[in-house]
This record gives sequence, structure tokens and C-alpha cells, in this order.
Amino acid sequence: MLDVHTESSQFTDLLSHFDRDLAKQCRAQGCPHCEGRLHLARYRRKPRGGGAQLSEDCCWRFSFCCAEEACRTRTTPPSLLFLGRRVYLGAIVALSVCMQQGLSDRRMAALNLVLEVPRRTLKRWRLWWQEVFVHTTFWQIARARLMPPVDELRLPLSLFERFAETDFGHQLMRLLNFISPLSTRASTSTLFEQR
Repeated sequence: MLDVHTESSQFTDLLSHFDRDLAKQCRAQGCPHCEGRLHLARYRRKPRGGGAQLSEDCCWRFSFCCAEEACRTRTTPPSLLFLGRRVYLGAIVALSVCMQQGLSDRRMAALNLVLEVPRRTLKRWRLWWQEVFVHTTFWQIARARLMPPVDELRLPLSLFERFAETDFGHQLMRLLNFISPLSTRASTSTLFEQR
């Protein structure tokens, strides 16, 4: 597991850097509705799970607003740092559920202390992976890219294991990149064309 005090802040800074790159790509493409210019309209987040060392850059969600007066549509690029509207960082949502699969009550309590995530929230996240995630349009399309099929009863751990790397951080980053379309409301077909 990442050392909460040192490596985790470096990891979240790296994810923030990738989010910045995704935002630049999104802005360069212009408004998806009218192709107008996009103005920066980022908004502040108060992410949990990053520890006290979370940099200021990690507290902002990139978003844009169309410059055309008749359009003014908001465009939010995918994110590796955030998973939708959840207040916890995406890495915490994915990693904590992976870690709780097969854990005893004692280990679950230890996990709660390290990540500072209430047990009820961890259970809700696990239900989300098992019952909501598997029915998303994103997953219906994305799972076809994974052969042999991922064991849906063991999600997200089975998906995390699919991105096997020698380095734990890279493995987690690949998982977050894979599920990044879930961090925004844009259509999955558009997001898959951009990848």
C-alpha cells in the first residue's frame, strides 16, 4: 500500500498532472456542441483521503464553459484524480474496495483507520462496484475489450489485477485511467474516440 505520508501526496500530484493534460486536450478540441472556444471554469473540491499533504492543485476540478453566448455549455474532461461527484479521491474509492475483498473484520477496522473512510461508506462503495458499475453503459462497452472476461463478482479487484504491473502505483494509475470516463457525464462513445 502507498505510504500515506509521502508517496500518496506524490501520487496525487502525478494524477493532478495527468488531469491537467486531459484538460488541455479537452480545451483544444473546443465545445463539443458548437465547436466554440472554451473558457476555464474549474471549481474547488475538498477531496478526502489524500492526507494533510494534498497540494492545492489537487483541490480543483478542471471544467470549461463555452465562450459562445448562445451555447454556454459546460464541458468537464475525464479525471484520474476524481471519480464523479464522490468526495473521496478516485484512488481511495477503488483501492479501499479492492483491499476489503476477503478482509477480516479486524483488518477492515485497520483499513478504516488508515484511509479514514467509515465502514458504511466502504460497504456502499462495494455495492456500487458490484451492482451499479456493472450496469453502466461504460462497463457494457469496456468489458468487451477485456479477454478473458473480468470476474464481475470480484470487482474492482479483478479489474485491478488485470492491469498487472511491477509497480503498484502504475497498476493503480492504469485502473484509474481505464475508469476515467466515469468521472464525467460525457457520452462514452465520445470518450472512447478520444483515447
